[in-house]
Amino acid sequence: MEIKDMEGPERTFRMKALMLFALILSLIFIPLAHAEEEEYDDEYDKEYEAIVEAGRKAYGVRCEICHGEKGDGKGLAGLIRRSEMSGRVQVIYPWDFTRAVFRFRSTPSGCMPKDEDLLNIISNGIPISLMPPHKHIPLEERESIVQYIKTFSDYWEEAEEYEDEEECAPIKVDKPEWVGTTASVIRGKHIYESMKCWECHGHTGTGDGPKAPELKDDWGRTMLPFDFTSGELKRGSSPENVYITFSGGLDGTGMPSYSDFLKEEERWHLVSYTLKLMEKKH
Repeated sequence: MEIKDMEGPERTFRMKALMLFALILSLIFIPLAHAEEEEYDDEYDKEYEAIVEAGRKAYGVRCEICHGEKGDGKGLAGLIRRSEMSGRVQVIYPWDFTRAVFRFRSTPSGCMPKDEDLLNIISNGIPISLMPPHKHIPLEERESIVQYIKTFSDYWEEAEEYEDEEECAPIKVDKPEWVGTTASVIRGKHIYESMKCWECHGHTGTGDGPKAPELKDDWGRTMLPFDFTSGELKRGSSPENVYITFSGGLDGTGMPSYSDFLKEEERWHLVSYTLKLMEKKH
């Protein structure tokens, strides 16, 4: 009976001892875990700073002459004028990165571009805007320029924290087989007229619509609607690229997104008609 009476207090003592031991372990290992996490963060920060610094140097050599030291588009090259076959003169402004507004994105209107979008422009260029391709330079250098460009605006950090990942996911592109067919072109022409695309781009797509003289970009500068008969689109003239333009718009310009106004099928019909205006095969 005496032994049984001792079991209760002994069990309690053992449990308290175990709890004390667990507490001591936590006091030892939790700070160690935090220290390891901080050490990892410090290493990541140093690696990122090194990438940005490499990007700064590469930007200074390859980009600054047009886009400016501050990324505001005020480089030594200044404005560029490009004559079109129609006789129009297109004024091209080097892009201002400080506003964090980008035309050529794979994401919906109002969302920041993905790193891959910026890398794609750096790699392939925008020939019609005299932005040269840089595929010849190492990928690592191109990627570092992307990271440096993102330092010109605090909005990148804000977007990373607040943008909805699902809402700002890349636009899904799944080209139907009938794109470019006669039936699709006819439907696309009807949509082109009903959506009043002609008010800017003209009835024949030559960029001479009645609202053309009034168009301005987000910087208040006069801009010309695209003349579909003049050559390649800046993003590229594949059906997929044209579809992304209709779906995501060109932020910073007068070209809106039609995702809220046209169904996916209707946007593809509009692609068919646009390719017809450009006399492009698909």
